[in-house]
Amino acid sequence: MSPARGGDAPLFSIVTPVFDPPIEVLEETIASVLGQEHRDWEWILVDDASTDPRVVATITRHMLADERIRLLERDVNGHIVAASNDGIEAARGEFVVLLDHDDLLTSDALEVNARWIADHDDVDYLYSDEDKVDDRGRTYGRFAKPDWSPERLRGQMYTSHLSVIRTSVVRKVGGFREGYDGSQDHDLALRVGEVARRVVHIPEVLYHWRAVAGSASAAIDAKPYATVAGQRAVQDHLDRTGVAGRVDQGAEPGRYVIHRELDPGIRVSVVIPTLGQSDIVFGRRRVMVVEAVRSLLARTRHQDVEVVVVHDAPTPPEVLEQLREVAGDRLVLVPYAKPFNYSEKMNLGAVAATGERLVLLNDDVEVISDRWLENLVAPLDDPRVGMTGAKLYFADSTVQHACHAYWGTHYRHPFRFWTRDEAGPFGELVVNREVSGVTAACAAMTRETYFEVGGFTETLPANFNDVDLCYKVRHVGRSIVWVANCELFHFESRTREGKAEAWERYAVVRRWGIPEEDPFTPSAVASPMIDPHRILRERIREADPGLRAPAAAPPP
Repeated sequence: MSPARGGDAPLFSIVTPVFDPPIEVLEETIASVLGQEHRDWEWILVDDASTDPRVVATITRHMLADERIRLLERDVNGHIVAASNDGIEAARGEFVVLLDHDDLLTSDALEVNARWIADHDDVDYLYSDEDKVDDRGRTYGRFAKPDWSPERLRGQMYTSHLSVIRTSVVRKVGGFREGYDGSQDHDLALRVGEVARRVVHIPEVLYHWRAVAGSASAAIDAKPYATVAGQRAVQDHLDRTGVAGRVDQGAEPGRYVIHRELDPGIRVSVVIPTLGQSDIVFGRRRVMVVEAVRSLLARTRHQDVEVVVVHDAPTPPEVLEQLREVAGDRLVLVPYAKPFNYSEKMNLGAVAATGERLVLLNDDVEVISDRWLENLVAPLDDPRVGMTGAKLYFADSTVQHACHAYWGTHYRHPFRFWTRDEAGPFGELVVNREVSGVTAACAAMTRETYFEVGGFTETLPANFNDVDLCYKVRHVGRSIVWVANCELFHFESRTREGKAEAWERYAVVRRWGIPEEDPFTPSAVASPMIDPHRILRERIREADPGLRAPAAAPPP
């Protein structure tokens, strides 16, 4: 138990706007604060003109028993923004702790935050994991959040509870803003994230979000006005930070889609290795590289696109001629006559490219989303972003790639076989987000970053070369962003057995160590393998509960 610091300024000022909560629920919230192991706090409860006189009476009774509790009473109901700002203005603590009037803190919530603050004297914003609590006090639905992910925060308010923010920073950005009710916390988090020196994620559940009828915790669409305010908050954020783009509502409430603009003066070089092979796709034979190039040019409005094709000696001359017909003077052909080495081929293509931005692309893909190139490449305008990747599907529209996750001693595609219309756990399949890595089947980098990290490691000719490249990008201090609205088919076989050699994986482990916990995809760690038969079993049960569904896939 931490001792009080003494003096008039506590470490924490808990701020809670209050309006007509059920008394028994309010009592439980009060008990969760009084039960804190850490003692150096004050609690400012702002009653927003509650109609039930028992609310003020209850708070007053506890205030008289504990001098750390303070009650502010508003004469008129001003709603959550006004009430919260009253509490922030009155706060004397070094950090503001945001607590709703019907939720619960774990007993160690403040203690854990205090320890992280002690370890990082420059931290301005801390957030932790959360779960939900029902009317019987049962907890469920843990949200294991990623480490600080500013791109994900644009797509959804993921930091949420428990948010602990340096008081001077809250005041510097102006506190909560009127007109953003329902998404006022998202708007505040975006503005705080823009100026915070350090943002810390605490990977522990410190907050129980009460799920009651009509609350956002019980149903994400309970407050439709909130999603409109959230969209406006994200657009404001883009405008403030100079990100050229438009914000749209996502398929689910509380999710936002960022459509980025790409400077028309930037040349983009798409580097594609090929052998010129053909295959049957959707019942018709196609020359894979030709159709890949055709689709990538058709699905972008960007004009300054260079297509660099690195072709092996056996590539049929007629394939090269078809490429000339499709790409015209945008085409650059780079012959390759050595034994197969994907890494060397990509490096040769990058050397031959003249663009400021490089897109690494397999030849067995088909672009299926409009403005794919703009959405994939434009995030690289942020100097903190070193690499971006796309959302890839098998031919049956199940997910082939939605990021790499490096954990449990291996390198994984954590969301394989989810369907295209599924949002994934906590929206991970529909919002852009920082990740540990992406596949080079479709990825983008600035030319500067590519050569700064040395491109692909040519001693890894076939496998794990993209994993190694991602490690190198993060090693130089840049992030990797997975882009949900850049979508392609990747006609890699669903049933293809991995042919990676043990030495290849060992080479990556020897350089970068054994992957243990992934900081950006913790939900994948919690659910390590997506059973490829899960969806089929569910559909069989829905159609006829008496039918026998396929057995679950064996564990990895």
